[in-house]
Amino acid sequence: MKTIQVFLKSKEARAGLLFALPAILGFAIFTLGPMIASAFFSLTEYNGVGSPDFIGFENYQVLFTTDPAFKNSLLVTLQYIVMSVPLNIVVSFLIAFLLSQNIRCRGFFRAAYYMPTIVPLVATSIVWKWLLDPQVGIANYLLRLLGLPVSRFLFDEATVLPSMAVMGIWQTGTTMLVFLAGFQGISRELYEAVEVDGGGALRKFRSITVPLMTPSIFFNLVIGLINGFQTFTQAYIITSGGPNNKSNFVILQLYKEAFTYGRMGRACAIAWIIFLIVVALTILNFRLSNKWVYYESGDRG
Repeated sequence: MKTIQVFLKSKEARAGLLFALPAILGFAIFTLGPMIASAFFSLTEYNGVGSPDFIGFENYQVLFTTDPAFKNSLLVTLQYIVMSVPLNIVVSFLIAFLLSQNIRCRGFFRAAYYMPTIVPLVATSIVWKWLLDPQVGIANYLLRLLGLPVSRFLFDEATVLPSMAVMGIWQTGTTMLVFLAGFQGISRELYEAVEVDGGGALRKFRSITVPLMTPSIFFNLVIGLINGFQTFTQAYIITSGGPNNKSNFVILQLYKEAFTYGRMGRACAIAWIIFLIVVALTILNFRLSNKWVYYESGDRG
């Protein structure tokens, strides 16, 4: 307490605290406060209107024992993450690698690939719904022209998640920018050293590019996992969780619990389960990063 009092006596400290106060209040009111409230409501039976009735951990018990919809939504989300995150990282990595080369109109291509990221996801979802429509969509029209079998894409149980994973590539501009920054941070002298030793392009890629890009790969992996658990708009706009709940992501299930079934307490419980899963996976990724993430200094993460 004495340290805080001494700190506040400093004119610079008071000025800094004053400037930081809006951000501190914003976090406390709009983030920390709602988190504490949701933690309490997750222990109650609450419809969002009346008074909450405290029921302890019953919501969590029901979700993991007698609620097949929640377990299905969690499984669907994990399947989607396994499909989409590696796909997005590989495609963004390759595109960033191409755009880091000395090619004509490089700035245009960089902007063009990033542009879909700033388009509202609702509008993007509507466009993709039309493109992949089994009857009038351009995708099936092109398949017919090529003499290939058509697909139901987003409207078939077997193809809805792969189709959504491919859709996700459309908005990986931010991932590409992170990789692009990583490529530009690699010293040219390292490549020249490999050339002096007689190494070719493959050795440069394997010995220099990939190891020094592992911090960027790690960052995008963590962010991709977090974003994967937040997938909602595509399924809500295009499939409403169908067909047969095969695209019923866990956030969509949370939305249904809160605003369709009026079970706000159970929805808060789902939110905290997602939060704990994301925290656990993030900690696991940081622990495992010591084995494969390298930095230019030669140290591991």
